[in-house]
Amino acid sequence: MSWSWEYLPSEEHVTGGAPAGFLAAVEQKAAELVRAAEALYLDGTTYEGSGEPMQCLDVAGGLISYYIVPRLELVVVCQLTPPLT
Repeated sequence: MSWSWEYLPSEEHVTGGAPAGFLAAVEQKAAELVRAAEALYLDGTTYEGSGEPMQCLDVAGGLISYYIVPRLELVVVCQLTPPLT
């Protein structure tokens, strides 16, 4: 397996109506989260814990909510709060 990230339940549901610049910043942050998780969980497929709780990060003036699923080697982006315009 190889670490990756995805929107859940779907990209359309999570990103709906968010500005393109904000989405670019979210995707960059998601890629950074994947690299960090990959370094933290060297072989995520053998992980036996419950994983981390959902977390939020400030991204380009908005928020990203995500969680990490080590056994699937996956970072899940589940909610975005775009910056106010």
